[in-house]
Formats: sequence, C-alpha cells, structure tokens
Amino acid sequence: MPPRWRATATRLLVLLACACAVFVPRCHCVGDQGEALLRWKASLLNGTGGGGGGLDSWRASDASPCRWLGVSCDARGDVVAVTIKTVDLGGALPAASVLPLARSLKTLVLSGTNLTGAIPKELGDLAELSTLDLTKNQLTGAIPAELCRLRKLQSLALNSNSLRGAIPDAIGNLTGLTSLTLYDNELSGAIPASIGNLKKLQVLRAGGNQALKGPLPPEIGGCTDLTMLGLAETGISGSLPATIGNLKKIQTIAIYTAMLTGSIPESIGNCTELTSLYLYQNTLSGGIPPQLGQLKKLQTVLLWQNQLVGTIPPEIGNCKELVLIDLSLNELTGPIPRSFGGLPNLQQLQLSTNKLTGVIPPELSNCTSLTDIEVDNNQLTGAIGVDFPRLRNLTLFYAWQNRLTGGIPASLAQCEGLQSLDLSYNNLTGAIPRELFALQNLTKLLLLSNDLAGFIPPEIGNCTNLYRLRLNGNRLSGTIPAEIGNLKNLNFLDLGGNRLTGPLPAAMSGCDNLEFMDLHSNALTGTLPGDLPRSLQFVDVSDNRLTGVLGAGIGSLPELTKLNLGKNRISGGIPPELGSCEKLQLLDLGDNALSGGIPPELGKLPFLEISLNLSCNRLSGEIPSQFAGLDKLGCLDVSYNQLSGSLEPLARLENLVTLNISYNAFSGELPDTAFFQKLPINDIAGNHLLVVGSGGDEATRRAAISSLKLAMTVLAVVSALLLLSATYVLARSRRSDSSGAIHGAGEAWEVTLYQKLDFSVDEVVRSLTSANVIGTGSSGVVYRVGLPSGDSVAVKKMWSSDEAGAFRNEIAALGSIRHRNIVRLLGWGANRSTKLLFYTYLPNGSLSGFLHRGGVKGAAEWAPRYDIALGVAHAVAYLHHDCLPAILHGDIKAMNVLLGPRNEPYLADFGLARVLSGAVDSGSAKVDSSKPRIAGSYGYIAPEYASMQRISEKSDVYSFGVVVLEILTGRHPLDPTLPGGTHLVQWVRDHLQAKRAVAELLDPRLRGKPEAQVQEMLQVFSVAVLCIAAPRRRPAGDEGRGGAAEGDPAAGRGRRHRRRRGEGAECRRRRRRASGGRATVAGEEHAAEGRLF
Repeated sequence: MPPRWRATATRLLVLLACACAVFVPRCHCVGDQGEALLRWKASLLNGTGGGGGGLDSWRASDASPCRWLGVSCDARGDVVAVTIKTVDLGGALPAASVLPLARSLKTLVLSGTNLTGAIPKELGDLAELSTLDLTKNQLTGAIPAELCRLRKLQSLALNSNSLRGAIPDAIGNLTGLTSLTLYDNELSGAIPASIGNLKKLQVLRAGGNQALKGPLPPEIGGCTDLTMLGLAETGISGSLPATIGNLKKIQTIAIYTAMLTGSIPESIGNCTELTSLYLYQNTLSGGIPPQLGQLKKLQTVLLWQNQLVGTIPPEIGNCKELVLIDLSLNELTGPIPRSFGGLPNLQQLQLSTNKLTGVIPPELSNCTSLTDIEVDNNQLTGAIGVDFPRLRNLTLFYAWQNRLTGGIPASLAQCEGLQSLDLSYNNLTGAIPRELFALQNLTKLLLLSNDLAGFIPPEIGNCTNLYRLRLNGNRLSGTIPAEIGNLKNLNFLDLGGNRLTGPLPAAMSGCDNLEFMDLHSNALTGTLPGDLPRSLQFVDVSDNRLTGVLGAGIGSLPELTKLNLGKNRISGGIPPELGSCEKLQLLDLGDNALSGGIPPELGKLPFLEISLNLSCNRLSGEIPSQFAGLDKLGCLDVSYNQLSGSLEPLARLENLVTLNISYNAFSGELPDTAFFQKLPINDIAGNHLLVVGSGGDEATRRAAISSLKLAMTVLAVVSALLLLSATYVLARSRRSDSSGAIHGAGEAWEVTLYQKLDFSVDEVVRSLTSANVIGTGSSGVVYRVGLPSGDSVAVKKMWSSDEAGAFRNEIAALGSIRHRNIVRLLGWGANRSTKLLFYTYLPNGSLSGFLHRGGVKGAAEWAPRYDIALGVAHAVAYLHHDCLPAILHGDIKAMNVLLGPRNEPYLADFGLARVLSGAVDSGSAKVDSSKPRIAGSYGYIAPEYASMQRISEKSDVYSFGVVVLEILTGRHPLDPTLPGGTHLVQWVRDHLQAKRAVAELLDPRLRGKPEAQVQEMLQVFSVAVLCIAAPRRRPAGDEGRGGAAEGDPAAGRGRRHRRRRGEGAECRRRRRRASGGRATVAGEEHAAEGRLF
C-alpha cells in the first residue's frame, strides 16, 4: 500500500475509535454488576451529587466497578465483596438490583450506613453469600425467612437495628453458620429449637431484645462449637437446660437481667473452656453447684441479685484463674470458704447482702491481687483477722452492717492504695488507729455506729485526699483537732452522736469544699465560728453546749439550705444577716437563750419551706409583717417565748402543715381561717390575751381560757407522747382533718387539700375539656383549670379508675415533700369513677418543648440549660437522699421536667414513683406488678431494668444522664436522624470511642459561645457520661445496651441495683428527736454522691 494510502487509513481508524467512544453508552463499560450498584446508588438519599460521601468514586465512566471504594472483585472481574462502613447513605437496601451480583457476591457489609426500611427478601437469592452484615442501621420489619436459603452463609450480623417479629424457624437451615448476632433489636417470640442444627455456630448473641421470651431450648446443646452465648436483657425464662453441659467449647455465657428461674444445672461443670459466667439479675434459686470448681479457666462469675441459697461451694477455690466473683444480693448462708485464699489472681470479692456467718477468713491474705473486698450486710462475727500488709493492691474494703468485734487493724495503713474503708454498724471497739491517716489515697472513711472510743488523732490532717468522713454514733471524746482544717477536699463531715468537747476549731474554715457538717449530740462548747466554709449547705450542731452570740458571719454562707443550732445555750439576738442565706429551707434555733425580736429578714427567705423553729427562747416583740411572705413554709414553731401582738402575718401562710404558737403573749383574735380553726388546743395554749373565735364578753372569754388550761393539764401526758412522733405523721393527721365529702358531678367526692384553694369540684370537672389539655403523662392527662381568683392550677385526671396504684404513688411521693425543683401537689380528689390530682400550674411547658420546639426564647443560650440541669440534679438528690424513706421517680425524662415563669425546672409525673421501705437497705425496688407496662419511657430507661422492671436510684441517675445529654446535644434520645438509627447514648459512646472532639456533640445552637461556657459544657458532659456508665460507676454511688457487654468479661461488673458504698441504709435515715415539748428534724443527709454538679 502506498504510504499516502497508509496515512489516510490510519486517520480513518482513529476517527472510527473516537466515534465508538462517543456513541457507545457509558454504563456498558462497568458491566451488569456495576450497573446494578449504580442503580442502587441513585436510589439513596446521599447517593448522588456532592452528598455522596464515600460513593463519589462510583462513576459510570469507569471501565469496571472493581476500583470503587468498598468494592472487591475476583480475577475474572466479578464483584465478590461490597464493604461500606460508617457512611451516611440513607435510603433502603438494594432489592431487584442485587440479582446481577448473585453469581459472585460473597460478602455484603453495610454497617452504620443509615439504611432504613425492611430487609428485602431478594437478598436470599445471593446464593454465594458467606457474610451478611447490616448492623447499626435503622432497618425495620421482620427478618426475611428467605435469608435462610443462603446455604453458604457463615456470618449473619443484624444487630443494632429496629427489627421486629420472631427469629425464623428456618434459621436451622443455615448449617454453615458460625456467627449469628441479632442483639439490640425489637425481636419477639421464642428462640427456635432449630437453632440446635447449627453445629458450626460459634457466636450467638441476641441480647437487648426485651420481647424475646420463652425458655432456652434444650436443643442449644447441639451447637457444640459455640464459644459465646449472649441473651442478656431479654425475657428468656425457665431453667437453664442441662444440655448446656454439651457446650465443651463455650467461653462466655451472658444471660443477665433476664427471667431465668430454677437452679444452675450441675452439667455446667462440663463447660471446661468457660471463662465468663454472667447470670446476674435473674430469679435463679437453689444452690451454687459445686461443679463450678471444675472450670479451671473461669475468670469472672457474676451471680448477684438472684435467689440463690445454701452455702458457697469451697470447690470454687479450685478456679485458680478467677479474677472477679460477685454473689451479692442472694440468700447465701454459712461461712466464706477458706479455700478462696487459694485464688492468686482474685481481684474483686463481692459477697454483700447475704446471710453469711463466721469470720472473714484470714486466708484471704493470700490473695495478693485483691483490690476490692465487699462483705457488707451479712452476719459475720469475730475480729478482722486479715493480714493486710500482704494486700498491697487493696483499694476498697466494705464490711459494714455485720457483727464484727475487736479493734480496727492498724495494719490497714499498709494498704497504701486504699481509697474507701467502711466498717460501720458493727461492734468494733478501741481507738481509731492513727496510722490510718497516713493513707494518702483514702477518700472515704466510714466508721458509723460502732463502740469506738478515744480521740480523733491529729494525724487526720495528713489524709489530704479525704472526701467523706463519718464517725457518727461512737464514744469518741476529746476535741476536734485543728488539723482537720488541712482537708481541702473534705466534702462530708459527720461526727455527731459522740462525746466530743471543746470549741469548733477556727481552722475548719480551711475546708474549702465542705458541704455537709453534722456535729449534733456532743458536748461542744464555745461559740460558732464566724468564718465557716462558704461551701456549706448543711450544718447541724444541735444538742451541744454552745454559748455566746450568733455572729453576723453566719450570713456569709450563700449555699446553706439547712441550719440546726437547736438545744444549745446561744444567747443574744438572732442576727438579721441570716436573711442573706437565701437558699435556706430549714432553720432551727429552738431551745437556746436567744432574746430580742425576730428579724424581719427571716420573712424574706424565698425558699424557707421545710421548717422554722424558734421555740423555747426568750424572744419578744411581734411577729414581723414580712412573715406573710413565707408562703412555702410547712412547719413553724415559736412556742415558749415572750412574743406578743397579732397573728395576722401568719393568716395567709397557705402551705403551713404544723404551727405551734403556745405559751407566748399573743393578743387579738385567732385568724378566722380553716387552718387556725383546726389547730390543736395544745398548739395555741398559754396565750391569755388571745381570743379564740369572735363574740362573747370578757367573762366568757376568761371562762374559755380557764377551761383551756384544765384541758391542757389533762392532755399533758398524751401530748408529750404524741410529740415524739415524726412531724410527717402529725402533718398527715392534720391534712386528714381537712378531708371531707364534697358532691360534684353526681357522685360523692373525697377531697384533701394541702393549701387553701378557692374552687369547687364541679367547676374543676366542667373544665376538663379537650380545649384545656396541656399534656399527658404516664398515668393521666393534664388540664389547665382557671380559678375564680384568676389563677390557674394544673389538674391531672388519671387515665381510668384502674390507675389506683399510680394515684397512690403520686400522693405518697408528693404529699409530704417540698423542694424548689419538684412540682408541688396542692391536693387531690377522688370518687368511684374519677381520680384527680391538683398541682401548681407552670406556664412554660416542658424541657422537651424548650429544647425541640423552634423559636423558644433562651433555648439557644447555655445559662438556662445549665440551670435546668442543675435544678433537676438537686431534685433527684433530694428524692434519693433527703426523703425518708427514699423515693425513686422511675420516669425521669425531658417531658417530665416542667418549666416555671423564669424557666426554673420542676420534676413532675410521679405516677411510676416508688417509695423505698423494705428495700431501703438495698437501694432497689421491684415495680408494682399490678401494672403491666414498663416503668419508664423508652429512650430514658436504664438498660439494667428495662426488661426486668427492677428500679433503683441508679436507674434514675441513668435517666437523668440521658436528659443532660439531651440538654447538651439538643437531640432526643431516639432522634431518627442520629447516624445508623442509634440511641443518643450509643451515639455519644461511639463518638468518644472514636476519640473525636466532644465539642462536636454539642447542640449547634451552643457552639461559638465564650470559652468559659464551653468548658462548663464539657464539665457537665463529663457528669452525663458518668451517669450513663455501668450502675456501680454512676454517681450516688452501660457500657452499651443489651448485648454490648456480653463479650467483655469486665463490662458486666457491678451492673448492680444497690448502693456500692458503706452508708447504705444510714444515709437515708433522718434522725427525729423530741425534747422540751417539741419535735426537731436533724441529720438529713444531702449525700455527696447524690450531687451531680
């Protein structure tokens, strides 16, 4: 061919190639599998445009999909794996578009990609599939039975979605399956017996499915390769099958917080590879099988909170690898096995709250790895014979509430890492070893209610990390050492009920963080120091021998809420500077030698609501007119003084429950109110010029007074006995006096009001219309009802007459408590068909509306959010630690935090509250079984009681932590926009585990604030994280939901519904003493663990 022709031919070939490139459709380059993937990408919310994120590399112009992110191919170019993790795709799973992938796809992993909708049954056509991972999405619907056609499937992971329905019976067809993870869904029904066909199954995890019920099928014994069995926080019931002994390779059994009954089968001794046994929080009975001693690899045994009986098998001492054993909260008897001394790796021994007897075995001295010994709440006797110098790693030793005798071993001082020591409520004698105070790491020393004597050694000043010191109820003598002022971290000081003498050391002003100081019932002398720590919130120095005048310095305690100086010899006047203590709720200056007038400033204390006791002094003058402003005050006692004038300033104190004005010189007429008319005779006696009722001449009045004196003489003995009763009892009896039958709406009503309200039940019932609905709660609907006075009240109408339990709960919880951050119950009314509760009306709605409703004033600011969080924290701490008995709310959530006119928070809706009576020592309670629903609200329920319906103070703290996270992030706990459809708590945990900046979690409206505010937000965030931690690590004192802790030998530790500190029951007890014709309330502990800020 001539050269000229060859050049022309070449140009023609190039043009032809270009034409092909232009006219051949682009998608044909990636093949049918690439086209299928592109069609799926186009269906995703974030699959196209600039929002494609990780799928931006999926382009139709590519020659093959094999280089796309997350796509892998074999040598022929067929797609064998699609693996995409933590990319916000949005949208549904591929359905018909997966068919071209069926010939080759072996791995499909779409984890944390925000997928929604159902799992398409077409996935069952991917015949070559060996791995299917759709975890951490928002998938709904049932698990398609078609997936059970995937005969080559080895790993099926569907956990952390919202899947419903039953586990398909055909699951047994997947005979090649080695891993099945279904935890943290909403699956129901029973575990199918066909599970036993999965001979190769190594991992089975289905925890966190609360509706998964029925027994563990005996066929589980056919899964002979199983290494991990996780069914925690489900409704699995019945006995553990004996066939569990066939699982010779099992390493972890985690079926905690479930409904197991019966005994632990002896065959468990055949599980020789077992390292972790988690069966806590069930209803297991019978004894602990001795066969556990055959498990040589066992490291963790958590059997706490069951109904186990009998003795602890000494054979457990053969488990030489044992690191943690927790048998607490059972009914175990007999001694602690001496064989435990042969466990060289044992770190935590927790046997609290059983009925163990005998001595603390000295052989424990051989367990040199021990960090934690908890044997409290048993019946142990004898001396503490442990050789502590050998336990160099010991950080915590709790042996309170036993019958131990002898002295406190000085050798404890050689446990240099010791942080917490509680030997309270025993019969220990001797002196407190001064060597203890050389422990630089000691933070809690609790020795209450023993028979200790001697002095408080001055070496106490060396214990600079001491946070909590409680020596109440011993026979300690001598003075309070001045060195106590060196304890800069001291927060809680309780030396009451001893024989201490001398003055309060001025050096105590150095305790910069002291909040609680209880020195009652000693023989302290001198004057009250004028420069007490400004951080003090509770001060009780009653029943001592203090003299001198009360200085003006007492007004420099801005955080003070309770001050009790009663039963001393203090003289002079009441300092008006007390009016500067604006947070005062209780003030007791009774039974002193105070003189002069009552300062008007006391009438201006805005939160004085519990009690004001000025009785048994030498006060004179009139009651200040400012007392009319004490509209929250519940108890007032000014008896046995020389007061005069009118009682008119007290006439409008609508919240008064008790009032004693006896033996003064009041004159004029007794106020004509229902409350004053019903005052007992002994509470107004001794006021000769006081006119009880109107009308009549002077002779008649004098005759009435003479009759009154005679009646007082006759009733003196009876009155003295009655005054020994708690103020609460008196309050309830007087309230009942005001109850009566009022007819309204055609039926007889029983009504009790706790303050004066001007309305009729007929008016209230007529106002209960849909137009007046302002909210709904767990037990009723709430209406706004206008009163004739122009004010409004909130009226809750219970859902039905069957809600008697919730109705009683709210009255029991709120009828006798007052707190500035708890909604006030004004009264109640009931007839056969209707039950009503009357509350203070709060105009600004709920915290939920504040955070999530657009345009709310102040929602974009940090200060009001902080104040709300702080107020709720105070309310929770008050319920748990200041109430007798303690109250568990049970349903803390943003909707139940109501906001007042200045957005001040009020905790509301106590329909699920529980009063701890019999359970006070353990700090937990079982929810009333008469109510089938779960106690709490989804999103806020603590993981450890969502399925078992056991609540504890730690449950409330968890819910509080979720509320604080909601305040910080601006997101609802079940916010559907959270990545992967996860819960707010898990989203936060995932963020922290990824070591990303905490500031990224904050509500965008809070970003850009001053650095000081941001730092405060981060500090509050750290508190919230503590609150959502495992129960034992929560304040007042999980990692992951249902199954999250199943595979971690340490993760389940201490998920315990009880106090993990020695003050257990005692911190709930308020001491009530009666003397001199009056009752005083003292020793209310606002426990430091309960303070979350």
